[in-house]
Amino acid sequence: MKIKNILYITAVAAFGISACSLDKFPLDKETSDSYFKDAPQFENVSNTFYADLFKGPFFDEESDICFKTNLPMKIRGGKLRVVPSSGGGWDWGTLRDINNMLDNLGNCADESVRAEYEAVGRFFRAYFYFLKVRDFGDVPWYDHELSVKEHNELYKARDSRDYVMGKMLEDIDFAVAHLSTEKNLYKISKWTALAFKSRFCLFEGTWRNYHGNDGAEHDGNYWLAQAASAAKEFITTSPYKIYSTGKPAEDYMMLFASQVANSDEVILAKAYSYSLGLSHFATYNTFGQNQFAFNKKFVDSYLMADGTEITANAGWGGKGFFGEYYEKMTGRDPRLAQTMRCPGYHRIDADSLMVGDFNTSCTGYQVVKYAQSNNVLETGRWMATDNDMPIFRAAEVYLNYAEAMAERTDVNITQDDIDLSIKPLRDRVGMPNLKLADANDSPSAYMSSAEYGYSNVKGANKGVILEIRRERTIELAEEGDFRWYDLMRWKAGKCIEQNFYGMYFPGVDRGFDLDHDGQNEVWIYTKEKPADLDEKVTYNVLQVGKTITLSGKTNGYVDPHQKTQHVFDESRDYLMPLPSEDLALNKNLKQNPNWGTKKKQ
Repeated sequence: MKIKNILYITAVAAFGISACSLDKFPLDKETSDSYFKDAPQFENVSNTFYADLFKGPFFDEESDICFKTNLPMKIRGGKLRVVPSSGGGWDWGTLRDINNMLDNLGNCADESVRAEYEAVGRFFRAYFYFLKVRDFGDVPWYDHELSVKEHNELYKARDSRDYVMGKMLEDIDFAVAHLSTEKNLYKISKWTALAFKSRFCLFEGTWRNYHGNDGAEHDGNYWLAQAASAAKEFITTSPYKIYSTGKPAEDYMMLFASQVANSDEVILAKAYSYSLGLSHFATYNTFGQNQFAFNKKFVDSYLMADGTEITANAGWGGKGFFGEYYEKMTGRDPRLAQTMRCPGYHRIDADSLMVGDFNTSCTGYQVVKYAQSNNVLETGRWMATDNDMPIFRAAEVYLNYAEAMAERTDVNITQDDIDLSIKPLRDRVGMPNLKLADANDSPSAYMSSAEYGYSNVKGANKGVILEIRRERTIELAEEGDFRWYDLMRWKAGKCIEQNFYGMYFPGVDRGFDLDHDGQNEVWIYTKEKPADLDEKVTYNVLQVGKTITLSGKTNGYVDPHQKTQHVFDESRDYLMPLPSEDLALNKNLKQNPNWGTKKKQ
């Protein structure tokens, strides 16, 4: 069994830490005066914050680029999204635990321990509030555990987004100043705090740029400057870098297939141990029967290996060259073949070639990111894997810097900024660097279209913003929940309504040699299978209308969600609804716009 610093929930009930809702916790409990005397006691409590806050999802499946046969209600949208009676992310128990620890710092006589764990507590409080602000907007701010005398504070109105973000910034700046500078895969450090600061400040800056400032004290430029400053400090002073061994055809893939996270690039990881009952389903997502897949829109966003767009080629779109699988999937950005099955794919440490399997991929574009070798999986448990899952890695910080600089209107992004941030990511996979002037002179028609991209990007930096979004979507695909919240902050929710297509097939009642190896891997028929079918196909046998749906009657794109809605309400869906029970308990809370409830607003 591998040995790692496993972070798991410790037994802390003895001193009264509860996970119930903030508006329901017991106000007459004893204080924690007898606890928080030394570093081990602080560590026992703070370890629970990792478990409570870093829950995932890790595979970005609630998005427009990666999905299963059954779409979640969040993506289907419309009347299928309803106000929950309770929960729905409006939970406050972890905040109470964090504030309880911070309130009892004075119990410890060691000043250095107090400073360290104040930094830890304030990092997690900022993280807690980021999750709340990105979902709900305005939320009530609490910076200490409420006493019996403060009972009325449980029923106050929401504080302004501007106020809460300002408090989060104070917390994270304290954390940056006081956390350890030592690398630690499983514990937060100064570098984790800088990475997180760049994340939430970029979120807020772009939110204000695209959704409006609502009279807040600070505009988008203020928050973007904070993001850029934190990211640049990380890039230029941290011990982290973009991992590369000089193997552009495999380095990106191996970063995620590693059993123990790569400490060159991964700043913070979540550790798992099968022997302790801690596992996840990353490898199962790639080979299992849940039909997890990428869509055509995402595949087409990858550049050619020479840095040009496949969408600029004659015949792109399905008719002729670049329409079918082999032509579409070869000669591309090497990250494509390290993220999904392309011609020539074989599993790590295996020889047999594999193409997209429609039994395990609803579009044919099958995920391989995170897929491990059979050699590291114990017999009989291929569905449950326990390799580390990255929570923060350097590549995100590099992308945060590039986007923050491109979105600012108070300064001009330069080629030096691109060279500092985007170039290392492309160098890892042997791709040409992004050229700022070229991008802005000729913005991508594909990336700016309402059908495939983002039609609301404007201004002198439109071209480079679109290219950075392309880079971000490709580099961070299937990691955490980046994609959903990127769409939210960019005010690009309508991307959810774009086509959820897969591979293109020009006809039916015939076979398809997807990887040009001389054998048909797929056979599509309408009514009857050929009598000698076993001699004609080696992989998938699909019947139109039953096991495969095409966008046309007898040809077109695989269309697994042809009869399933995926809609986005621009007036409502950028924020989540507050639960009806909490609205009933606290008359000062108001529901987010256009979320109907039984309670009159």
